[in-house]
Amino acid sequence: MIMIRRILLAFLAGAAVLLVPWTVYLAHTLPDRYDTGQWRAAWVGFDVALLLCFATGAWLGSRRRRAAVPLLSATAALLCCDAWFDVMLGWTSAERWTSIALAVFVEIPVAVVLVLAARRLSGTTMPRRTVTLHDIAMREDPRYQQVVSELPATADDVAHETGLGRAEVTACLKTLQDNGFVRRDRKGRWISIPHDLREPRPDDYDGADRERVAAFLDAKYANEITLLSWAAEHRDEFGPWSTAQRASTRLTEAEFRELEAEYRELIMRYCHRRRRPAANEKELSVRFYAFPPPEAVPSWMSDSVEIV
Repeated sequence: MIMIRRILLAFLAGAAVLLVPWTVYLAHTLPDRYDTGQWRAAWVGFDVALLLCFATGAWLGSRRRRAAVPLLSATAALLCCDAWFDVMLGWTSAERWTSIALAVFVEIPVAVVLVLAARRLSGTTMPRRTVTLHDIAMREDPRYQQVVSELPATADDVAHETGLGRAEVTACLKTLQDNGFVRRDRKGRWISIPHDLREPRPDDYDGADRERVAAFLDAKYANEITLLSWAAEHRDEFGPWSTAQRASTRLTEAEFRELEAEYRELIMRYCHRRRRPAANEKELSVRFYAFPPPEAVPSWMSDSVEIV
């Protein structure tokens, strides 16, 4: 990946350098006027491409697909090109001021909005890092769990609902904020910030810290087993609000990483789909586990998919 990045950067830098003499050459050789054919087809084709970009961008953006980011950026670039050519090619015509007005008040502002939308979509990725010892300490302190469970809310509301002191709640929120887990919104309420936290590796620690990390992971998976056992016992009570998929397949490590990345993109898209609560929504526990099975797994389970 590093080599590909270097090649790409070298290509971009080389293209920028080569365009300098080419631009100077065009500036001295191109005529001010030039008669051409297919004028109508060129502009109609350009507008059709712009229409398709808008339609596809709206569809992808409504579903918060990552593919919308480059498409919205490309649409913004096309709008800027449209504004440039409309103004320059119509500069000596009677429609000059109309072209300028469309460029200033329509095309360029819409391009700016699209760039900001692309930036917003590209910024929906969750902060990703490995769980630290400080994170483990906060998770072991029940006060932090109580505080986070009441969000979004003000510090006073959290204190009222949890029974904790106002100063105690403020201190917890400050610690959570310093570690990137919460922030204030425009209304002054505290809200949670979703994180993509990776498991710590006990081998990265020594002594008591290693034992603490191992104990944290043991407790985590024990809680997972308890949750799944509870779900199995109550599966008939969930109605349409439950699903389960199980599969076994053969992948290379690169394919496995691709699968993991696609899952992360999918779950992040749904985590950021709606900022305000909806009347018919429910909180759902979603899990993704993938690992090599024991060697004693029956052969009929290989390369299979089961949905229940």
